[in-house]
Amino acid sequence: MYKQQKLPNGLRIIMREEKSRESVAIGFWVGVGGRFESDRLKGAAHFLEHIVFKGSKQYSCEQIKQSIEGVGGALNAFTSEEQTCYYAKVPAKHLNTAFDTLADMVFFPKIPKGETEKEKGVIIEEIKMYHDLPQHYVMELLDSIMWPGHPLGKSLAGSAETVAAMSNMDLKRFHRTHYATENIVIALCGNFDTTQITKLIEKKLGKLSKNPQQTYAPWDSSSTQAQTIYENRAIEQMHLAFGVEGFNENDPKRHVLSLINVMLGANMSSRLFVELREKRGLAYSVSSGNKALHDTGVFLIRAGVESTKIVESVDIILRQLKRIASQTVAESEFKRAKEYLLGQLLLGLEDTMDHMLWIGESMIALNKVQTRAKIVKEIEAITPKDVKSVARAVFDPQKFKMAVIGPLSGSDQKTLDKLLRFSV
Repeated sequence: MYKQQKLPNGLRIIMREEKSRESVAIGFWVGVGGRFESDRLKGAAHFLEHIVFKGSKQYSCEQIKQSIEGVGGALNAFTSEEQTCYYAKVPAKHLNTAFDTLADMVFFPKIPKGETEKEKGVIIEEIKMYHDLPQHYVMELLDSIMWPGHPLGKSLAGSAETVAAMSNMDLKRFHRTHYATENIVIALCGNFDTTQITKLIEKKLGKLSKNPQQTYAPWDSSSTQAQTIYENRAIEQMHLAFGVEGFNENDPKRHVLSLINVMLGANMSSRLFVELREKRGLAYSVSSGNKALHDTGVFLIRAGVESTKIVESVDIILRQLKRIASQTVAESEFKRAKEYLLGQLLLGLEDTMDHMLWIGESMIALNKVQTRAKIVKEIEAITPKDVKSVARAVFDPQKFKMAVIGPLSGSDQKTLDKLLRFSV
C-alpha cells in the first residue's frame, strides 16, 4: 500500500498513490512540539510554525500563499505536543509547485527580525483569545495538573512573557536544532508519480547535511496522584475537563481504550451523551477523547454544563466510569462500538488529506506505518473482558484529575473534592 524511502541524509518519505483521485495532499512533518521546549522558549515551536509563512529563501509571504491558494489548493499548519506539520492539498497537476513551496518554507525560512517582532503581537492576541474561551482554557488547566512541572503541562503557545522575550535569533537556533533531516518526514497521498516526486525531493533536499534528532524530557508517571484545579469566573456555564493517564502510542491496549472512548463519549450513542444531555438536559456539549504520546497518554472527558448542576454532572461521569470498570459491557453495545471504531478508521482513509495525515503522523511518531488490515485485526480481537480489564486499570480514582471553570462556590468545590475522594 505504501512506498517508503530514506535519503542518505536521513530524510524519510512515505507515499501512497491513488491514481483515481484528482488531488494530492502533501505534508512536511517535523518531530518537534511543545514538549521539546525549555521554560524560556515555551511556545517556540508554535511561534516558528507562524513565522515560516512570512517568507523563505525563494518565496515571499504572498508568493507562499498564492502558489497554493492561487491554483485552488489549501495550505495550513499545526503544532502539537510532539510534532509540527505543514501541509497542502492541491489539484494533482500542481504538486510540483506545492512541494517546492513547502520545502522552501520548512528548510529555508528567512525568519527576519521585523517579521518576528510583528508576529509576536499576533501570537499574544491568540493566547489572550484562547484564555478568554473557557472551553479551551479549561484544557490548559487540566494539562497543568496532568503533567505538573513538565513541558507537556505548559501551554503550546507559551505565555505573553515568553513570546515577547523571544528573538528571531532564538527561533533560528530552534529551527537549526530541530528541523533536521533525520527529524523530518515528507508524506504524500493522491494522484502522483512516486518516481517523479522522489527525484524532485532528492534534487532539492538530498544534499542537505545529516543532522540527528533531539531528545525530550521523559514523563515519570510514578508520582501521579489525584488533583483538582478550579477557576472562578462569572460566566453562564460550567466548563469541566476530566483526565486520567492512558497509554503511550506503542501500547497495544491503546486500541481497547479507544473502544472505551466510543462507548463513553465519542458519539451521540455514547453513555455520557445519553445520560447528561438526552436524559437530563444538563449539557449541550459533552465528549471524551483518547490521546497517545511517545511515553504516556491521556483519556479525557470534557463538558459544558448548567452552572447549578456541576456536582450532579460530575457524579454522573464518575458513576459511568465505575460502571464500565465493574460491569461487563452488553454484547449489543460492544458490537456497535466496535463497528463505529472500525468504520471511522475506514472512512477516515478515503480522503487524500486525511490519509496523508494518518501516514505522516505514524511515520514521524513510530517510524513505521501499520497496515489498515493489521489495525483492523487488532481491534477485532478485543473482547468485552478486555474492555472491563483496561477500564479497571485506567480509571483509578487515585489518579483522577479535574479542572473546572465557572461560577463556583466554595461548597461546590468541597463537594466535588469529596466526590473524587480526595482533598486538595
